[in-house]
Amino acid sequence: QVQLVESGGGLVQAGGSLRLSCAASGLPFSFGAYFMGWFRQAPGKEREFVAAITMAWSGGASPYADSVKGRFTISRDNVKNTLYLQTNSLKPEDTAIYYCAASRRDPRNPRRPDDYDYWGQGTQVTVSS
Repeated sequence: QVQLVESGGGLVQAGGSLRLSCAASGLPFSFGAYFMGWFRQAPGKEREFVAAITMAWSGGASPYADSVKGRFTISRDNVKNTLYLQTNSLKPEDTAIYYCAASRRDPRNPRRPDDYDYWGQGTQVTVSS
């Protein structure tokens, strides 16, 4: 059974930082073989792309949403089967549930949720002003 389990969310003041983690287990192939992404969903809004990272052997650049570029950093540890999202200089508009997602293929559009095969349950990030 595939499991993606997010953690690290919480309540933080504006300007603060959080490090989100996504622990993967039960994937049919090795963790490094998956294209991984972070998405978020605020109340009353659609799920939106945050960042993505390529398979372990690919040297492609990681795409970021314009709203988080320069503040968030995505990374992965293929030994620990874990995806990370370092979030700095947080703003109240970053408040959302953050989800990690995995795709067995290199997605045509990494910003599109439908291009991912597996999803976690999410971790809440709340930024107070």
